[in-house]
Amino acid sequence: MPTTPTPMMAKETSDTLRSLVKKGVLGAGVFKTANCQQTYEELKANGVEFVLPPTERFYGIEALLKENLGNWFSMTESKEAYEVPSQ
Repeated sequence: MPTTPTPMMAKETSDTLRSLVKKGVLGAGVFKTANCQQTYEELKANGVEFVLPPTERFYGIEALLKENLGNWFSMTESKEAYEVPSQ
């Protein structure tokens, strides 16, 4: 699948990013959820591999998941004190 440049990312950068994702070495990404435990249960039931179940942290509840290429992602339910105010 070809990459497409965007106002935030040149084609070369986009190609590099795609290559890193394919290799499973992207690093980490973060997904925000309103209910970490519920989302964890739903995703786990659908075969998503978790390397850490929902765990209480100072900033909220976090679970770590790994996608099929080996990239890791954090799924976080933020505590109110750490929420970004709505604009």
